[in-house]
Amino acid sequence: MGIALFWARGGVRVDVRGKRTLSGYTEKMCCYRSVWMSLLVLVVTSGHAYSQEFTFLRSERESSEDEIETDRDSFTPATTIAGEGRWIVEAAYSFIDNRDVPETHSYPELLVRHGVNDWLELRLGWNYEVGGAGSLVSGNVPSDLKEEAEIERESRIFYGGKVFLMEQADFLPEASVLLQGFTPTSGEEAQTTLSATYIFGWELKEGVIWDSAIRYSTSSRDDDQFNVWSPSTVVKVAIGERWKAHAEYFGVYTDGREEETAQYFFSPGAHYLVTSDFEVGCRVGWGLNDNSPNFFSNVGIGYRY
Repeated sequence: MGIALFWARGGVRVDVRGKRTLSGYTEKMCCYRSVWMSLLVLVVTSGHAYSQEFTFLRSERESSEDEIETDRDSFTPATTIAGEGRWIVEAAYSFIDNRDVPETHSYPELLVRHGVNDWLELRLGWNYEVGGAGSLVSGNVPSDLKEEAEIERESRIFYGGKVFLMEQADFLPEASVLLQGFTPTSGEEAQTTLSATYIFGWELKEGVIWDSAIRYSTSSRDDDQFNVWSPSTVVKVAIGERWKAHAEYFGVYTDGREEETAQYFFSPGAHYLVTSDFEVGCRVGWGLNDNSPNFFSNVGIGYRY
């Protein structure tokens, strides 16, 4: 899968420093969609092949604890899926204190996940943002790098699926891949963007989990089309039976942009299990360089049934 993602990066990268024509833009967007669909077919086919060789059960983490694990709890998504026949509904609010433009508010970051079987879940969501820059801090919405002195309002619908690839086996990590599309439903932006995320992690010992991810996505600003890479890593520690705390690093880097940017964040957080199927959580974070927002906070919930 790592090879496939690398190939996708090479397949869509173009020189964005020259002047574009409408036909060149259209051709590039067709290339983006073709690569994304190829990845989807490859991942689903691989998951089906694995299922013929192995019996796909829920990961050891989920089966042993039998508790909800949301994707909104950190920038790094969970390696687990909803589970066959299960539904997970997530929602959150993010506040972002931008350095040079007005603050950003992002809500409801609504995401509905449904487990089709033991290795595939489908997802559908919607979000609204208002402010001087896009939201970079939530793993459930696209990394929007636009910055404007004036207040902008926009909303997007997002859709896709997550494929569970393998359980942890000794030094081999538990792994899954997440493919999503994002289509504007209001605002000035009209372009659909795509993302592919490879997620992997280990349970180091009981109650301690180390997850990491690498996300590739398409993005644009005016007529500038470019790629965005977002690596992240998080350590989660159980505190008693109800509380879990985490510490996370993530970055957002452009590739092929006329003016390249890089943003780095450190983010601690915690969530509380009201029941095994309902959680509430909060996380905060600080930008680590001048290109990053000063501060962000995020609060949200997740419910499984």
